[in-house]
Amino acid sequence: MRKSALASLSLVAALVVFQASAANAWTRSGGGVGPRGGTWHSSGSGSCAGGSCSSSQSFTGPAGRTTTRQGSTTCAGGTCNHSATVTGPNGGTVTRNSTITRN
Repeated sequence: MRKSALASLSLVAALVVFQASAANAWTRSGGGVGPRGGTWHSSGSGSCAGGSCSSSQSFTGPAGRTTTRQGSTTCAGGTCNHSATVTGPNGGTVTRNSTITRN
């Protein structure tokens, strides 16, 4: 069972696609089959410009239920502020905010 799960994770890692393009933008997508035969899919995109970055991700699991994440980070003067909101398949949300200051 453990070997099967590791093989599935290896396949998943091999399927993830990462692309970088102009203007510091990126996209990625991936998918795979879990140890019980269920399929999943994920995708994401983001970009950075002028000290600010934003990103958006989506994950759809084997039962067809989707979880999304929206995030942004802004840095200026040695301080970075980050905010991310995750919305689960039932519509509930969790938001996390943090600040990092370099001395």
